[in-house]
Amino acid sequence: MKSRREGAFDRLLTEIRACRTCIEAPLGKPLPHQPRPVVRARRSAVIAVCGQAPGTRVHASGLPFDDPSGVRLRDWMGVTVEEFYDDRVIAVLPMGFCFPGHDAKGGDLPPRRECAALWRERLIEGLPHLRLILLVGQYAQRWHLSRRFGAPWRQSLQATVEDWRRLSNAATADAPVMMPLPHPSWRNNAWLRKNPWFDAELVPQLRALVAAARLDARS
Repeated sequence: MKSRREGAFDRLLTEIRACRTCIEAPLGKPLPHQPRPVVRARRSAVIAVCGQAPGTRVHASGLPFDDPSGVRLRDWMGVTVEEFYDDRVIAVLPMGFCFPGHDAKGGDLPPRRECAALWRERLIEGLPHLRLILLVGQYAQRWHLSRRFGAPWRQSLQATVEDWRRLSNAATADAPVMMPLPHPSWRNNAWLRKNPWFDAELVPQLRALVAAARLDARS
């Protein structure tokens, strides 16, 4: 039988998946298509993957990181497909739950602002066992690190990821480790070539943190 808190968290996820605010009461232009919020979590999760927003492929499938960027992210984390999609252990919480549409150049628009304002605080508070939060991209980094450090986070993605040692060591007994990452998209291939320290230094530490958190989930 589920506890009262587990039931409340399940109801929150149901509300998120039914959300139509970006069409019915948008902040700015409405979403240019029907919403399909994508979020995966259970209250027992010990790792949260916080990315930007679903792309077209994820919008169609409903499965986050169901694309080549997900292959790369799972390699960085050192987990299998089955392990990644075990939402009892790993939650996937994009900053925007719906595909935001394309800009004039064919790139993805930023995450919808409605999502974080409506849901994010409640969602994070509903995951009390988190040990590790992966901040994938600048939108997640700005939101989470602003709250961790109590001031607007203004560092660039480059500076934030370079600062990974200090940021990942800022955890406390009540606050999980936060690891900043670039987006694993092919668009960042040039960035990865220019920053070989990422694969050489950050990725091994990331895999160790993921393994330790997953071990705790089993104990």
